[in-house]
Amino acid sequence: MQAPESSIRINGRPRIIVMGSFVADLMGRADHIPISGETVKGNFFKVGPGGKGANQAVAAARAGGDVAMITKLGMDSFGDMAFDNFIKEKINTNFVYRSKEYSTGAALIMVSEKTGQNSIIVIPGACAQIREEEVIDAIDKLMPADILVLQLETNFEAIRESLKEGAARGLKILMNPAPAHEIPEEYYSMIDYLTPNETEASILSGIEVKTIDDAKKAAKVLHSRGAKNIVITLGEKGVLILDAENSFIHVPAFKVNAIDTTGAGDAFNGAFALALAEGKDIVSSAVFANAAAAISVTRIGTAPAMAYRNEIEKFLDINQPKIPRWREL
Repeated sequence: MQAPESSIRINGRPRIIVMGSFVADLMGRADHIPISGETVKGNFFKVGPGGKGANQAVAAARAGGDVAMITKLGMDSFGDMAFDNFIKEKINTNFVYRSKEYSTGAALIMVSEKTGQNSIIVIPGACAQIREEEVIDAIDKLMPADILVLQLETNFEAIRESLKEGAARGLKILMNPAPAHEIPEEYYSMIDYLTPNETEASILSGIEVKTIDDAKKAAKVLHSRGAKNIVITLGEKGVLILDAENSFIHVPAFKVNAIDTTGAGDAFNGAFALALAEGKDIVSSAVFANAAAAISVTRIGTAPAMAYRNEIEKFLDINQPKIPRWREL
């Protein structure tokens, strides 16, 4: 494995590659999320930019990164919206491909105004049609870089090639396994940071995660498959880390008044990737990312809710970073 070519930076900013999805968010808010067979009257509707990959790219860029996006869009108004948003956020679009055959993806989001919780259906569309050769060419031309960020919202062929290319070039690789589905075991060893939430950790490990102790058990299972650091996000319970030295660290969350949790995980992952790329240790990176996520849930939407660097730093100045409660071998 060759060392990552990370010596050349634009304006001193860490270079981050995100290979993932863009989908248009079609978000409706109501007093509660309907159960099966129920129709409820909504209070608010908005169309905006989204997708786990694009959201994480925006989060990393606003936090201070020089970010490049690899994705695929349709030749339609949602695709135009994506380009406009990437340009606005100063994200490199040289490898944002467009398809004449497939439309841009969409996410149908329902948000409860009572709890801020959400339910989402994602239709990936064009971003599930990224070709292996497109990924290989993009990563080759985007080097040097510091970290590669992946999710599971695109086609696995593109994800697999991204893992192989990133590992071969010595890049740090952050995998956010969302939406959760099986990852072939031979690819776990290529992942430096695996960042599931409670639901994703439960699906991947086979252990239902409801408590911190449950998260520890799930983390051990995932760590045993070869991923170097397991970072399980637990919402208001904070973050559970099982690091490369086989130590557990719990980083508590910041307490805020949440009104929309839809993009919290993406806010965390984008800011976490940025902090790691800057050379922060895993705990400091998690604290920084927790702050970014805390800010995002006080706002409506996904990409538009992501925090800027000065906002994160101001938040951390006001809310003294919490030292992990325990570290355990």
